[in-house]
Amino acid sequence: LVVIANDVDPIELVMFLPALCRKMGVPYCIVKNKSRLGRVCRRKTTSCLAITQVDSNDRSSLTKLVETVKTNYNERADEIRKHWGGGSLGSKSAAKVAKVEKAKAKEAAMKA
Repeated sequence: LVVIANDVDPIELVMFLPALCRKMGVPYCIVKNKSRLGRVCRRKTTSCLAITQVDSNDRSSLTKLVETVKTNYNERADEIRKHWGGGSLGSKSAAKVAKVEKAKAKEAAMKA
């Protein structure tokens, strides 16, 4: 499991990690703050964390966490990427698209 902080500066330090994790099939998640992530490994701040081994009594908790992360991040990566930005146009872009559609409709009416 790879855990990545969202407020890393410069972002180039961790920008490649989600793509690498998807390519290698490693579950990953993004957490809110690098100081929260730092508390896990007893540091002030941490940009990313890889959990590879845990105690046998914590293995069930890790398995549950990995399944949740796979469901929310790894399997939904394409869906999240497609819906990025909201899909709403600004007023100038919307007017331009409407103008083009109106011209296409007028041209189709002329041909018919």
